[in-house]
Amino acid sequence: MNQSVLIDIDALRVGMFIQLEVGWMNHPFPMNSFRISTHEQIRVLRDLGLKSVRHIPAKSTALAQTPSEAPGRMADADMPPGPDDASEPAAERQGHGTTAHADVRAIFNATQQRCRQRYQEAATVYESVCAGVQAAPQEMREQAESLVRACVAQLLEKGPCAVHLLADSLGQRSAGHAVNVLVLALLLGRSLRMEAQELCLLGAAALLHDLGKVGLPIHIAEPGAALSPSDMQRYQEHVGLSVDLGQRMGLSSDVLIAIAQHHEMADGSGFPLRLVGEDLSRCGQILALVNRYDRLCNPLHGEQALTPHEALARIFALRRECFDATVLGAFIRMMGVYPPGSLVQLVDGRFGLVVVVDALHSLRPCVVLYEPAVPRDEAPLLDLAQNDEVGILRSLKPAQLPRDALDYLLPRPRISYFFERALSPRDCGGGA
Repeated sequence: MNQSVLIDIDALRVGMFIQLEVGWMNHPFPMNSFRISTHEQIRVLRDLGLKSVRHIPAKSTALAQTPSEAPGRMADADMPPGPDDASEPAAERQGHGTTAHADVRAIFNATQQRCRQRYQEAATVYESVCAGVQAAPQEMREQAESLVRACVAQLLEKGPCAVHLLADSLGQRSAGHAVNVLVLALLLGRSLRMEAQELCLLGAAALLHDLGKVGLPIHIAEPGAALSPSDMQRYQEHVGLSVDLGQRMGLSSDVLIAIAQHHEMADGSGFPLRLVGEDLSRCGQILALVNRYDRLCNPLHGEQALTPHEALARIFALRRECFDATVLGAFIRMMGVYPPGSLVQLVDGRFGLVVVVDALHSLRPCVVLYEPAVPRDEAPLLDLAQNDEVGILRSLKPAQLPRDALDYLLPRPRISYFFERALSPRDCGGGA
């Protein structure tokens, strides 16, 4: 049996395997026991207010060393070098120009193309449903349900799924939100072990949850700025309008209930009925969380957009009482600490953009790296799940990156996701 020792929080180092003796909803990590892979995880542990944690030396790696510096400070050797400090030429360090790099890039590009095509198909269906629902509601229901069945069939193919950040913002803004909520809701439902029939109900509600906005003026439905109190009241009416249209379409009662609850919060702070946790269906709980997450990343009312990492951190730190604990925990495990679209700095100083996360390696995502010596469309890919010696130091806001790195990585003005069956080795291959 692996023995553990209690150590001071300031003694933590990357590579240590630790066990947290607090409830799993009292910290943002997917598990209570894990190996520390980034300096940011150490900062998060300190911010939790813990004085000590259990360290399991037998399961730790060689990276974990006893600190010789003053408690609470990092030795200079622990600080990441800047990108200019690397001793190897950039192209050689990334393997640029090698067959292996070209093969990895080709696999990644092909996967991105499949995801973009399926995302665009879903957005086109949603736009068609919005245009035709008033005149032909039954026909539009068949279109929507056919799309959802196809997505569920793809989702349930053998093997784990990976969440991919798409390179372009596809479709109209309203369609983009609907497809994002569909994709993330289905992935979360699968993580919660929903069966195919229940996933189809969840998917229909996710796709159609904002359908009632077709009856609102565009400056209220998609304002892009803060609304007056009277206009906000009209905006909130879209929930009831969506349910009314769903009834005309002949949607099932389970789907209608989930649509009606997509703005309700477990603590009673939502609308329109201010329901509390036990009043919400499982599908309603999922939609409320996924809808809120996407609106933090892709804001509707003129708020400052958050990076996916910031959005997840804000939900956990400030809004966790608004969501069911089981659903929120599954979402964090699925998306990881650094969801696709997060800007990061690695422990070696390099900058990157998280582009792929899969549930089996959610703490070790795949990253596109900033490498100015390499053309942007051939930017190297680093799969942290295949590289134990490299980790993420911290997440970054766009304003924290040098301008040339920001232009190179091109973080999307709108975050878009789709899923693809995870490969082994993963789409982004090995080291960089």
